[in-house]
Amino acid sequence: MDKHQISVVQRQRGQRRTKRAFRRALPFVAALFLATPIAAPVSQSLAGSAHFAPPRAAAAPTKALLFNAKLHESYDALGPGAQGLRFDVFEKAMTGYLNLKQTNRLATDKQLLTVVDFDLPSTEKRLWVVDLASHQVLFHTLVAHGHNSGENQATAFSNTDASNMSSLGFYVTGREYQGKHGHSLRLAGLDEGFNTNAAARAVVMHGADYVSEEFIKANGRLGRSLGCPALPMDQYAQIIAAVNGGTCLFIHKSDAGYSSKFLDQHVAVQALTTAGPSAS
Repeated sequence: MDKHQISVVQRQRGQRRTKRAFRRALPFVAALFLATPIAAPVSQSLAGSAHFAPPRAAAAPTKALLFNAKLHESYDALGPGAQGLRFDVFEKAMTGYLNLKQTNRLATDKQLLTVVDFDLPSTEKRLWVVDLASHQVLFHTLVAHGHNSGENQATAFSNTDASNMSSLGFYVTGREYQGKHGHSLRLAGLDEGFNTNAAARAVVMHGADYVSEEFIKANGRLGRSLGCPALPMDQYAQIIAAVNGGTCLFIHKSDAGYSSKFLDQHVAVQALTTAGPSAS
């Protein structure tokens, strides 16, 4: 073998030794790399010098989150008196109340909200009158639904005259009067297509002897009205006296196709901001 061939063989052997040494060292190099902290992102300043980017400030709470927190605060303040009143129903009722307040549809000397939840059967107390100024439930009682809305459960609703069904949505209470049901309270429906025929249909708040625990025990459900939210005889006069004259009534039912322009949360947030804590 000449000197040139010996030189080539030696170089090849040297290259193989170098590759083996590199493969043996590779795991240690990788471990060292992974253990070394990675530098923070660098941004370029307007002057051209590099500097570390400052940490981002925490995102400010949105108005929707603040609104939700305020409603939870108001709901929690009602305490045991709100038993059975679910937060999602209270939230809808409050959103409508604040929309009506913001558009000057409610009396300024009362902060009362009446909620009827027809998701509950007639055998349960499903009407609440809430004083939003003092955070108290003034009344929690039984209430009847319309004859053609269902038996124990209200499942059908109408805005049509002579339908004998209940109507969903937001109302503003009117004047007290003496009618065929005795001492009664007029109601003005505000939701187009859902309850705006309330006055023409004579849908009012009144007392009825078929709204009682005794009637439930005898029949397994309350009696039913012609569409009016009828109240127990031992409470109706006090309730009417409290809520008359421009207060908000909300009649609720889930999955009934109900929608309302008064469920605008943007307007409600604005009303809550401008009116202060007493509005909630």
